[in-house]
Amino acid sequence: MRIAFVVQRYGLEVCGGAELHCRWVAEHLARYAETHVITTCALDHLPWDNHYPPGDTFINGVRVHRFALDRVRQHALFDTLTRKVFGESHTYVDELEWVSMLGPHSMDLLGYIARSRADYDFFIFFTYQYFTTVFGVPIVPEKALLVPTAHDDRTLYLDVYNPVFHLPRAIIYNTDTERAMVEWRFSNHRVPGAIVGTGIELPAEVPVDEFRRRHGLGGGYILYVGRIEPAKGCAQMLEHFVRYKSERPGDLKLVLVGRPGMPLPKRDDVVSLGFVSEEEKFAAVAGSRLVLLPSEQESLSMANLEAWVMGVPVLANGYCQVLKDNCLKSNGGLYYTSYDEFAECLDLLLADAALRAKLASNGRKYFEENYSWPVIERKYLELLLEMDTGWASS
Repeated sequence: MRIAFVVQRYGLEVCGGAELHCRWVAEHLARYAETHVITTCALDHLPWDNHYPPGDTFINGVRVHRFALDRVRQHALFDTLTRKVFGESHTYVDELEWVSMLGPHSMDLLGYIARSRADYDFFIFFTYQYFTTVFGVPIVPEKALLVPTAHDDRTLYLDVYNPVFHLPRAIIYNTDTERAMVEWRFSNHRVPGAIVGTGIELPAEVPVDEFRRRHGLGGGYILYVGRIEPAKGCAQMLEHFVRYKSERPGDLKLVLVGRPGMPLPKRDDVVSLGFVSEEEKFAAVAGSRLVLLPSEQESLSMANLEAWVMGVPVLANGYCQVLKDNCLKSNGGLYYTSYDEFAECLDLLLADAALRAKLASNGRKYFEENYSWPVIERKYLELLLEMDTGWASS
């Protein structure tokens, strides 16, 4: 069997939950099938410019086909159209143009999907919003599987996404919360679906003590991992932390791992490490008191799973239903919906090591039962076999 993963960007340097999710699944399914990746030459999601050279390469045993971008996002034009699409009377064509400008725009990529439709048994599209999925799924609907990584934001309610959730052979959800939201929004119950998610790839070594020494983190710290931008709740997280420290002075630090996409406060207790290796990232997680999950919009949260697999509790934004449900189902963390709740939860977790250990243990158990790689692989294989019963005898 030959499977093509279609994703907006792909690479070891790519910092994005859905893209990392795609890479890990592609690498794990390569044990059972011939897996390829169809992607663009982009590294960063803004402004979607060409970084990697076009052509074929191999990454961890997976063949990657890269196609050049033929548009770079023009921010002024995009912002004007965004205001129209989300706040004014507009047409379906306006929404199509908005997705085209959202990007990453590559007609060469679409042309390859069309030319190679007979070469692959399935095309697995990651992330519903982007050009690659909106215009790629209709080319191969009979072979398309969708991993939407959807959350409840305004984008989900555009009409342009209706075909994306009705055309695929099947939809692969991260959580039952995501599935319920999508089926309520699109009334697409007839499209087969499965709740799968992703596992977590651990490095061979996690040098916690070396990490602490190198970055001067001898005292306690709490951690955020991911894109550092307002859309991920980072502005509010920083406001909460700064206020918390003004009310409770001490040596507690907030460590940020990820590329900054917004101004950061110049403070000794806010430590931004930028993009780090996987070893450094997991060392940062393992050495932390807890991992903060401030986003209101997540379909799963890789940082959540990384915390639990390393035995660390989480403190999540309770306005994100997925994160709140994860905390409730696992009993692996706490959640907040205001600064006062944030501060009370932080007080409780920092003061009670036994509570942190219990929550972390619960979270790890929940992860192993639902998101370990043997579980994820089995779910993917079962779905693929169901979609193509001929594979069993091939």
